[in-house]
Amino acid sequence: MGSSAAVQHVKVAIIGSGFGGLGAAVRLRQEGETDFVVLERGDSVGGTWRDNSYPGCACDVPSHLYSFSFAPNPDWPRTFSGQPEIRAYLERVADRFELRGHLRFRHMVTGARWDEETARWEIETEQGRYSAQVLVAATGPLSDPSIPDAPGIADFPGEIFHSAQWKHDHDLAGKRVAVIGTGASAIQIVPSIQPEVGRLTLFQRTPPWVMNRMDRDITAAERFLYRHVPATQKALRGALWLVREYQVGAFVKRPALLRAAEALALANLKRGVKDPALRAKLTPDYRFGCKRVLLSNAYYPALAQPNVDVVAAGLKEIKGSTLVASDGTEHEADVIVFSTGFHVTDLPVADHIVGAGGRTLAEEWEDGMAGLRGTTVRGFPNLLLIIGPNTGLGNSSMVLMIESQLNYLADYLRKLDASGAVALDVTASAQLRWNDEVQRRMARTVWSTGGCRSWYLDAKGNNTTLWPGTTAHFRRETRSVDLHEYDLIQAPVAQPVNA
Repeated sequence: MGSSAAVQHVKVAIIGSGFGGLGAAVRLRQEGETDFVVLERGDSVGGTWRDNSYPGCACDVPSHLYSFSFAPNPDWPRTFSGQPEIRAYLERVADRFELRGHLRFRHMVTGARWDEETARWEIETEQGRYSAQVLVAATGPLSDPSIPDAPGIADFPGEIFHSAQWKHDHDLAGKRVAVIGTGASAIQIVPSIQPEVGRLTLFQRTPPWVMNRMDRDITAAERFLYRHVPATQKALRGALWLVREYQVGAFVKRPALLRAAEALALANLKRGVKDPALRAKLTPDYRFGCKRVLLSNAYYPALAQPNVDVVAAGLKEIKGSTLVASDGTEHEADVIVFSTGFHVTDLPVADHIVGAGGRTLAEEWEDGMAGLRGTTVRGFPNLLLIIGPNTGLGNSSMVLMIESQLNYLADYLRKLDASGAVALDVTASAQLRWNDEVQRRMARTVWSTGGCRSWYLDAKGNNTTLWPGTTAHFRRETRSVDLHEYDLIQAPVAQPVNA
């Protein structure tokens, strides 16, 4: 690490300033801990809600559920908020909880290594070095775009960009635009740009299930009520949460119950697309919920417009300005937009975190992501992950899961201080027991039995992404730290200096 004078020492270093990182920072302050920094690679807070600013970007979880319980916002303008409103909300959280002094912008973490001699995390960033007793990785799974390495991509003469790296200075009016992918971002982008582009070609490997989006303006009277009678907003949040908790049983135990939802989704398709041939292309052949269920009222009508082509095949190669689909058809384009998701099961940050014995987190996860309670990992003492393995949700708000992990983080620090140890390391048996149980429960879920291949699955076909249970269950499992699941690492003994 070089000279110790160049290193800034803190108790806790947090990587990332999205919901997870800001939530961790707030919780530390609530616990009375102020000796921490938040290392952020960007120039402002927001995480994925800062990076994703594509046309139509919005959340598919209701606003009053997709926010911190400790920072309710009575002034959400719509039932499903757009990206600008969510980003502004996170900026207000940073101000309200006095986090600005802890934020370090443009501090891309290039390496974090556990030093066994000092029992601390030694962290390299583009702006300086840090040393921390505890490292909290809150980079999230939707932070590093995944772009397919299609043959010929380097020779495409037009513009190419990922949905999370939108080029707002590039005018799409009248252009031939190819959108690759049919995930959550694509179904928002397509109807947003369809009216202005000359031609839009959508490359679809697998059609998604799309439900009606129950979105509307929140009235001034409602906002007044939420502001002056906070219990009403709390009650609404509770109702939204409860509905989604009841849905979990169908996803994780009784997928056959999802047939009713399939009927509603097919009715939504029929309303939006009258052409039987196009409707056939857009009809999924797998069980509802196997892949992420999407919400839109505008997606199907946009695909039915005369300037839109749906190619029911993936992108095979690029020959100049010609895009060749895997079915052999050729399509001309001036612009390519990749809506191809993120590195979820192969997190790039894992290459930069080095634990005990010099082993990277990526190497530890060669056979699949695994950890204890989605938060800690064997061989990486005092490393806590926010949105770690098997903490994702298919039907509710990730903020609920984040807040559960914040409870675990707070108790971890309390137990660490009370134990007299300098670090905790998960026992191999505790981690194995936890993950075996998670995968056992995963076997009967719709994500495993629904007949699809989704981004929930890793290269080996294992679902290391989602939580096979309710958010209430996860809250109970992360309420407190059980020291029996950890090895206690004592302070290194100073070696005598020979005279």
